[in-house]
Amino acid sequence: MNETLYRRPLPDDAVAFSSSEWRRLFAEALAAGGLDGYFPLAEQFHTQSDPSFCGLGSLVVALNGLGIDPGRLWKGPWRWFAEDLLDCCVPLSEVQARGIDLDELGCLARCNGAEATVQRPDAMDLASWRVALAGAARGETVLIAAYDRAVLGQTGSGHFSPIGGYHQGRDLALVLDVARFKYPPHWVSAERLWLAMQSVDPATGRMRGWLALRRRDRCSALGFTLRCSGESWQAFARELTSMVARLDRAAGLAELAGAVVPLLDHLELRTPTADAHRTALAAARGALQALPAFSSIVAAVGPERAEAAAVLLLAGAELLSPAQRAALGAIPSASAAERTLGAELANIRAQLTALLAQARGTPGACDPPR
Repeated sequence: MNETLYRRPLPDDAVAFSSSEWRRLFAEALAAGGLDGYFPLAEQFHTQSDPSFCGLGSLVVALNGLGIDPGRLWKGPWRWFAEDLLDCCVPLSEVQARGIDLDELGCLARCNGAEATVQRPDAMDLASWRVALAGAARGETVLIAAYDRAVLGQTGSGHFSPIGGYHQGRDLALVLDVARFKYPPHWVSAERLWLAMQSVDPATGRMRGWLALRRRDRCSALGFTLRCSGESWQAFARELTSMVARLDRAAGLAELAGAVVPLLDHLELRTPTADAHRTALAAARGALQALPAFSSIVAAVGPERAEAAAVLLLAGAELLSPAQRAALGAIPSASAAERTLGAELANIRAQLTALLAQARGTPGACDPPR
């Protein structure tokens, strides 16, 4: 008979959620202002739905805690984040098979309406980690830690969980472990958690770390998103760097459109499940097709790929020269369609910016230009 498991005992230096000591620490941290960010997350606390979904489960807690509208139906008439809605960047079947890494989780956060900054211990110090904890404790950000359980004396290896608070006097972080079938939420030494984030993720060859999330002014897009389509984000980032080089050499709209062709298969158009969202997305696509340059883009790449090429060029406008931007033209303004299209482009821009930062090795430079 196969062995089955019902939870694990926490190591002695971790303080479990239901213990009297946990409550005392909670009261002390609450009085000191170290739990202002706890309550929005506790309201949304969630158990990951699959053993490989710790990253997705953590992001569900974070996105719902930030009050971000997914813009897509969950069940019935309700819009709500669940793991099966986090289907951009990396296919869910792939996450189920191999898990997810920190950069991919950052991508998922950005394409679902959050500003996301990836931080790693090799680019920061322990004091910076404590500053990040204090900011999250005040409710300024939501932190998701990527760490090695073994360094904390727990069973298993790589894991993600949101951070619910910080007891500054005792230097303790509150880990809201989304694998509640295994461990309850617990207080753990902030320094030891820092050491657990220094473990190298074998999937990337880089240290683990943390993701700092904020709600973006323009939240989730309804339709367009980037996906890596089976290859690693590192390979995709290198491909994007090659695209930037082609854009630099491009003269005229035909060459600009041709420069983004290798990336077109990575741009997915999702179909919203609500009538109002389908209508809004259709209007946004109409605004895209009303671009003065759209007919030239159609001539360059064909009608089936013109929308994708236009989206990538507009989202990457910061990469273009003033003359190239002038040739592309402005989006027709002062309409709901323009605002919806603007939200779509902001999400793609966030992903492109993060990928370029990754390709160039720029730690933390993951948010879209403002």
